[in-house]
Amino acid sequence: MPEQLKGKVALVAGATRGAGRGIAVELGAAGATVYVTGRSTRAGRSEYDRPETIEDTADLVTEAGGHGIAVPTDHLDPEQVRSLVDRVEDEQGRLDVLVNDVWGGEKLFAWDTPLWEHDLDNGLRLLRLAVETHAITSHHALPLLLRTPGGLVVEMTDGTAEYNRENYRVSFFYDLAKASVLRMAYALAHELEPRGATAVALTPGWLRSEMMLDNFGVREDNWRDALTRVPHFAISETPRYVGRAVAALAADPDVARWNGESLSSGGLARVYGFTDLDGSRPDAWRYLVEVQDPDKPADTTGYR
Repeated sequence: MPEQLKGKVALVAGATRGAGRGIAVELGAAGATVYVTGRSTRAGRSEYDRPETIEDTADLVTEAGGHGIAVPTDHLDPEQVRSLVDRVEDEQGRLDVLVNDVWGGEKLFAWDTPLWEHDLDNGLRLLRLAVETHAITSHHALPLLLRTPGGLVVEMTDGTAEYNRENYRVSFFYDLAKASVLRMAYALAHELEPRGATAVALTPGWLRSEMMLDNFGVREDNWRDALTRVPHFAISETPRYVGRAVAALAADPDVARWNGESLSSGGLARVYGFTDLDGSRPDAWRYLVEVQDPDKPADTTGYR
């Protein structure tokens, strides 16, 4: 969608890697100016201790056709977030799209571990990173976003409201974090609608993030080699797919029709007609319900 978002300003909070990076790049590909934030920079890494940096993301945004601006920010620190928004206001005078993608909890939860056995400090830290950061960021950024009619807030989570309502997600803390973000989008929608803005929750499917690829010992160019060990990984998608979902929402003059909704990359692809980088349209959440969860053999026919 070249130039469809030219003149628009976006803030992607948590854009170092994964979905945040994919979203930032696709907003850039549509012509937007994109502020990308996180704690991993070329000067130092977060506790993830990974090589991806916000400066790299900003460069990718610019290479895609937009204007990427990296701003190191700890979104648990209200003063840092306030300073970030002040900078956006000083430099651009507007904010059209806010994407709350801060997560940071990948190393803090234990699969299928009950609350009373889970490390409490890790669990509470996860909730702060996954929930409190979003509230702090919205508190400071929304006054600027509301100055221009038609603003969009995207709360990034894992799982649709329907799927998460019916399924236990990983652990008490993980489940609570993802449900909280879904509810934040709903609450924001109620508060933003009369003020001319829209809020939605959005989930990717099985994301081929940098960390996921590393966990499976593959790269993006040979990711299918992992299917011998994890056959259902065949439904996975690149971070750019959910990025195209956000860009499509941001460019939609009738985006208010989605206000308060829980959306997925695969579902929006059917509406807006975009594809993943390989030309396919993976629909992971339908696949999980109809194929993976019932323990059927892996077969993506009709699902991508």
